[in-house]
Amino acid sequence: MKIALLGNPNTGKSTVFNLLTGMRQHIGNFPGVTVEKKVGKINVDNEEYELIDFPGTYSIYPRSKDEEVVYRSLCNNQSVNYPDAIIVVVDASNLERNLLFFSQAYDLQLPIMMVLNMTDLAKKKHKEYNLDEIQKLFPEALIVEANARAGMGIDRIQSALLMFKGREGDTFQTEVIAMVDNIAQQEIETEARFKRIASILPSIEVIRLKKDSKSNKLDRILVHPVWGYAIFTFILFILFQFIFEFASIPMDLIDSSFSSLSDFLASSLPNGVFTDLITQGIVPGIGGVVIFIPQIALLFLFIAILEETGYLSRVVFIMDRLVRPFGLNGKSMVPLLSSVACAIPGIMSARTIPDWKERMITIMVAPLMSCSARIPVYTLLIALVIPNKLLLGFISLQGLVLFGLYSLGTFSALGMAVILKLLIKTKKKGFLMLEMPSYKLPSPRNVLIIVWEKVRIFVWDAGKIILAISIVLWVLATYGPGDRMSEAGEKAQIEYSEKGYSEVEVDQYVASVELENSYIGIMGKTIEPIIEPMGYDWKIGISLIASFAAREVFVGSMATIYAVQDDGEANRPLIEKMRSEKRSDGAPVYTLASGVSLMVFYVFAMQCMATLAVVKRETKSWKWPLIQMGYMGVLAYLGAWITFIILS
Repeated sequence: MKIALLGNPNTGKSTVFNLLTGMRQHIGNFPGVTVEKKVGKINVDNEEYELIDFPGTYSIYPRSKDEEVVYRSLCNNQSVNYPDAIIVVVDASNLERNLLFFSQAYDLQLPIMMVLNMTDLAKKKHKEYNLDEIQKLFPEALIVEANARAGMGIDRIQSALLMFKGREGDTFQTEVIAMVDNIAQQEIETEARFKRIASILPSIEVIRLKKDSKSNKLDRILVHPVWGYAIFTFILFILFQFIFEFASIPMDLIDSSFSSLSDFLASSLPNGVFTDLITQGIVPGIGGVVIFIPQIALLFLFIAILEETGYLSRVVFIMDRLVRPFGLNGKSMVPLLSSVACAIPGIMSARTIPDWKERMITIMVAPLMSCSARIPVYTLLIALVIPNKLLLGFISLQGLVLFGLYSLGTFSALGMAVILKLLIKTKKKGFLMLEMPSYKLPSPRNVLIIVWEKVRIFVWDAGKIILAISIVLWVLATYGPGDRMSEAGEKAQIEYSEKGYSEVEVDQYVASVELENSYIGIMGKTIEPIIEPMGYDWKIGISLIASFAAREVFVGSMATIYAVQDDGEANRPLIEKMRSEKRSDGAPVYTLASGVSLMVFYVFAMQCMATLAVVKRETKSWKWPLIQMGYMGVLAYLGAWITFIILS
């Protein structure tokens, strides 16, 4: 049986989905659109059910791409997602608003279950409902009371699945299809429903709201026009300090473990091409993915907690006043904050913004928000050129720089939004309609499932790219045209031996010269004149080319390049290899100027092919992604060049 899981936003629908399906779920897209589709399996008494978690919606009538998916799936029995039954999760603390969508879904005449969720929050608001009276109003529905956040009521939902019964008739479905393009008729129908709901509420409410809720008291502080911004800035500051400080220990352990593994395999396996591939290509490539799991897990953990508590909706509300002069909408904050994790879901979530101009501006500036793929680059470069010391005895300088890089991306996004606001013309004005969910403690199980799912996607998706590119880079770094590498190596062997260098030093110089004359070295040397004004050498140029597939590939590329240069013999972490790297005149390659310049380059550069592809799908044109790549490329080059000049 295929079951649609529906409900308004912020009703605890995702918590119900996670509790029912556990780890037996996967994420994809609905056919033909970039709307996220979560599908899970449920087993009850040897019966298997497929549960589809649809986007949150307030009405059967679509106003956004998310809501259009719900409409097309419920009102077209030929759709591949047309359900056999419906579960609607209803927020008991906001029953009047939730009953609009539930009553519409009920009138579709499909087998339906109401999950009256968040009953604990309703009781805190001094609201309680008579389930028998609700059952009389919706006699064909299954009514189940639950508190999913605390894990209560899930067994009742599972038992009720076995009681689903068929219903016939699709009169309202036909009416919805007839009115889908008639806004005036929709408003009349919706207003009539709200009047009916208002008239029946007294018959089902046991207790009414008697005093001010804790949520309202907290909102006086957290959405205050002054304190709201100060608190949000402080939360972000603590977040980046925490991420950088607490993740360093497991990251150092992972880094040294992979270096030791590479050295062990090099000494244990027989000499040959296959051993070199493993020790210089595959192991450094995998290490370049695994090492950043601690930081990415912490980032997603914080985001999940902020969303679960209900605070993220407050951020959207207070930021609306701030970002509207920039041509954005308060709802733009969800895509922008989501882009801190990954620009792809951030851009996709912009479809909830009803105004076309505000949606386009949000899509165009979202990649400027520093995503998790940039964390590996920032972390490596910060540790390389920024001293590990405390300011005022408790503020990490490295964490402060990380916070500064994220701030630079944010302010740049706002600046570009102003420019795009002037360039993109439209007569319509956007507005913000937002629900403030009650504050609640986050569900540990729900948070952990979210973190696990996000980290798994990062490791699997990014890992495949990084590993594949690491192998390609190893091949390009190991071989060169004709006898060019061997001849250059022999010449360097003689030259440096005559200068009296030790055997180890001679071997390192020879490996460096051979790398310079490999295919990848030739590529790097070709673009070196272009990137030299920013303080970069040809090896950095190689990683810049490779990271156009994905930003995080930069670290794996550097690991592979220096592994080949050291010929797999030096059991040193990557950061030590980079720190000892010298130019031909003996000057260090990685200085404060070149390191910060490289960080600034990655703040601005559009180095993610997957993001460009999603922008094309969302805008249905190559015009916008090409403009996006162009302006971000110019910002990256100029920003890095100016930074290098100032710090030099």
